[in-house]
Formats: sequence, structure tokens, C-alpha cells
Amino acid sequence: MKEELDYLINVKRKEAAEKLRLAISFGDISENAAYEEAKESQGFLEGRILELKEILSNAELIGKTKAREVRVGSTVLISTDGKKERFQLVGSEEVDVLQGKISHMSPLGSALVGKTKGTMVDVKTLEGTVKYKIVEVS
Repeated sequence: MKEELDYLINVKRKEAAEKLRLAISFGDISENAAYEEAKESQGFLEGRILELKEILSNAELIGKTKAREVRVGSTVLISTDGKKERFQLVGSEEVDVLQGKISHMSPLGSALVGKTKGTMVDVKTLEGTVKYKIVEVS
């Protein structure tokens, strides 16, 4: 996120300003589609910059320690019906299910938070309640 913020501020912001200057040079801005597009693009860019600044100002680094209970940053191996799955609990901005990263606020994530190895947790799904056993926490 820091890299994205740096890129947006130092590269994309300058590009947006240049596009805006170019669009203004076309003349009358009241009916200038290029100007409207440049302004809209700049607005989205500034919104993303503000969003990243807010996220980073509230971010808290989690050190690597020997985990006893599940928390944000933990990698958890769970089993249900003989099947095992490994997930990492992350904040909502980092979710990537294909990479095995689930939110600590998701139904499964919130059921796991604060629990320890060997604990059984119940998660309500559309198909009913599913029981998971925590096999490993790291």
C-alpha cells in the first residue's frame, strides 16, 4: 500500500495534472469532454490517495511471534469432514481468497479469532452450520 501511495502521489498525480492542463488548452471548458474526463480522473485519484493515507495511518504491524491463538496475521490450518484447508487471516483490504487470505471479519475468520489449536468452531453458512477443527496456528 505504501508503494501504491508513493506511485500515485509521485507519478499519477503529475500525469493527471498534465492531462488537465492539456484539456484546458483546448479552450472553452464548459463543453470540453477531455476536461470533464481529466477532472473526474483526478477526483478518483485524489480519493484513492486519501483512502490509502487513512488506511496506512491506522495500520498496525503485527510481529512474527509464536502464535497460541488465532489473530490477524495468523495462518490457520483447519479441517472439516476429513478435508484440510489453510488460510491466513488478514484485514479487509488484503483479502485474496485465491491466495488463501480471508478477512478476520468474514464468518469463518470471526469464528476463528481468539481460538487455539484443537478448538472446534461452528460457522453458519447458507447450507447450515459447518464445524471446523483448528489443527494448527502459526
